[in-house]
Amino acid sequence: MTRSLEGHELLYSGKVRELYAPLHADGTVDESRLLLVASDRVSAYDHVLDTPIPDKGAVLTQLSLWWFDQLADLAPHHVVSTEVPDEVAGRAVYVRRLTMLPVECVARAYLTGGGLAEYAATGTVSGVELPPGLVDGSRLPEPVFTPSTKAPVGEHDEPISVERVAALVGPRLAARVRDLTVDILDRGNAIAADRGILIADTKVEFGVDPADVPQGAGGAPAWDEVDADAVQVVLADEVLTPDSSRFWRADDWTPGRTQTSYDKQVLRDWLTSPASGWDRGGDTAPPALPESVVELTRARYVEAYEALTGHPFTPTR
Repeated sequence: MTRSLEGHELLYSGKVRELYAPLHADGTVDESRLLLVASDRVSAYDHVLDTPIPDKGAVLTQLSLWWFDQLADLAPHHVVSTEVPDEVAGRAVYVRRLTMLPVECVARAYLTGGGLAEYAATGTVSGVELPPGLVDGSRLPEPVFTPSTKAPVGEHDEPISVERVAALVGPRLAARVRDLTVDILDRGNAIAADRGILIADTKVEFGVDPADVPQGAGGAPAWDEVDADAVQVVLADEVLTPDSSRFWRADDWTPGRTQTSYDKQVLRDWLTSPASGWDRGGDTAPPALPESVVELTRARYVEAYEALTGHPFTPTR
């Protein structure tokens, strides 16, 4: 796990990433860029697991770079350079400094997970009414925008309505990120389907240039003062990866049962199985993953990368 990098100041260590500020030769901070490093840590059910997944950080970084190219006509991205320190080569990028929107932008093309639970109880997902009779794995009539809060490490993201997003960032900016999120999932599925993968849902994050966001009370971003029609909305963090999305094997897709996945559902399933002995509703942290689960999870990540990009994955270490 990288914590100290020469010429950089550690700003933040999240569930699976570190964020560094590059330093000038005189020791002052470069205010234009950040170094985003993807680790091999993995999170599940709002816990960071003790067991890393080898090469996961490199897979996520390289796959995001590939997707940024595929999505370039939909939204600009935050990457400015892949020339990074040797210690983090292949799993880090230099990115633009942005003011991030205070919402997780989620879109669903298929019904599963938390969306399925809400639908079973109310017939809706994030307040959007869905047709009756849908089951786990059903394809939705059209992708649905189902945003959530951005929770700190150790806390749960909570679904929120589109109206709540509009209250947070203004109705016009909310409409822009809603449309962009759905468009990204649509484009992702159009590309992935030809490569044997269905993208059930995905989470994306957006930011804007800090100069375009006035400061409100206490220095907080005054989103209601942003010119939502003119501001450049930038795709940030990661995009359409096995961590931010549910990838399913297309030729195994059968609504009404658990789908064969390329993402970390492998380890989620083990954690909630009797084999783990873990009580998800209890106060204890998840146990260490067995080697077989680690190997299968890594294999699924690599398989997704190779199927989508058409290139063999080459470990960076």
